[in-house]
Amino acid sequence: MLLAIDVGNTNIHFGVYQGETLVDNWRLGTDRERTGDELGLMIGGLLTTGGLGFEQISGVAISSVVPPLAPALRYFVRRYVKVEPDIVGENLRPAIPIRYSPPEAVGADRLVDAVAVLRHFGAPAVVVDFGTATTFNAISRAGEYLGGAIAPGVGTSMEALFRTAAHLPRIEIARPPNIIGGTTVQSMQSGAYYGFLAQLEGMVRRFRQELGEDTKVIATGGLATLIAPDTECIDHVEPFLTLEGLRLVWQERSKR
Repeated sequence: MLLAIDVGNTNIHFGVYQGETLVDNWRLGTDRERTGDELGLMIGGLLTTGGLGFEQISGVAISSVVPPLAPALRYFVRRYVKVEPDIVGENLRPAIPIRYSPPEAVGADRLVDAVAVLRHFGAPAVVVDFGTATTFNAISRAGEYLGGAIAPGVGTSMEALFRTAAHLPRIEIARPPNIIGGTTVQSMQSGAYYGFLAQLEGMVRRFRQELGEDTKVIATGGLATLIAPDTECIDHVEPFLTLEGLRLVWQERSKR
């Protein structure tokens, strides 16, 4: 079995694969001060809830955009899983041409997302990841990772608004009943929800102008399932896209 771990700025999302099947998955809050032993205790405990154990894991693939956690992750895998971790950007390299400059500056999650989309949906394509940042990632018709755009994430933007505007409350990001908010909370929800929906549609339109009108759009991240019903610009919603990309990159490397 493969333990795939996606370390983001807000959450650590990890899952266990049996062949091509995602058996189960869990999320932890990202804490840059967390030790390897804490990771072992928490991940091991969650695996147990799914009837799994470290002794069943034969490989660990990691995608991380949080460099301070790298030593703890390596320690956790070596001590508790007793294998050598395969880390994107180190000893695990996605088989996709990169046209970004410099290539090593591309986030590990952006690359494995691109691999998953290329393998499952083909090209050209745009991957939209609604995370701490909202990223738009372009894959050319030739199957190359081109780059894209990085914008503040919805949660990040609303938290900044709460912290800098004294009279505005912290709100839940949700679809408001009307676009014209009748209360402060509804007005903020409208700005967040429909504002980012408009950003999505505008960016996708411009990406398609450069990549081609047949460009597929695949969305992932927490907001994707919330926002997708209100737009026709998303072709597929894939909540486990990064884990699937890790599986593909790890298995493809094993076959070479």
